[in-house]
Amino acid sequence: MLQIAKILKSNGTDGGILIGVRDIAVDQIDLKEPVFIYFDELPVPFFIQDIRQRGTSKAIVHLNDVTTFEDAEEIVGREIFIDAEFEEEQEEAFVGWTVLNRGEEYGVVTGVEPIPGNLCIYVGDTLIPLHEDLIISADPEERVLDLEIPEGL
Repeated sequence: MLQIAKILKSNGTDGGILIGVRDIAVDQIDLKEPVFIYFDELPVPFFIQDIRQRGTSKAIVHLNDVTTFEDAEEIVGREIFIDAEFEEEQEEAFVGWTVLNRGEEYGVVTGVEPIPGNLCIYVGDTLIPLHEDLIISADPEERVLDLEIPEGL
């Protein structure tokens, strides 16, 4: 399991929750795959019924079986996970992308290092953290990733 978000607070009276997303963009969350929340040390699957992005790293979400304010309050503070196999498929999708450094060609993604909580990509022998603060833009259709790569990498 790989943590992708944390439930920050309830939202409204219909079971909505505000989540803070990490290491994945809101639009990369596959609504056809379940997300998991741990209860008594066991992962319980939920399907996302509705997701609306709020800013760059937050979203308002409605999960199946979370339909009241009380249900939402019960899960506030918990982490949301996805199946690691599903995440590995998404990570491998970056292989072959062209990487730009502030608009200038830097190289091609040759591999991915799924360090927990800090996805990194290999461009040649250079390991670059794929953190939201470093991403200037990403174009999935053209498979181009423009980063602000810190000096010394």
